[in-house]
Amino acid sequence: MQLYDLYLNTKKPGIGLYVASGSDLPDFADPKEWIFDGTAAADLLPPSVIEGVANVGHAFRDMD
Repeated sequence: MQLYDLYLNTKKPGIGLYVASGSDLPDFADPKEWIFDGTAAADLLPPSVIEGVANVGHAFRDMD
């Protein structure tokens, strides 16, 4: 099963950034602004997150 790492933005905690488990953050994401918040299995995530990661390597999600 595919796993995805979740990072939360310290300035905007309502925004989650998902990447494939073990991947680095995308080039645009300043690592100081994102904190690792865990790993989730594909069956626990909306299809839009899985598709986004598959298509561009990352996906954002509204965490509110």
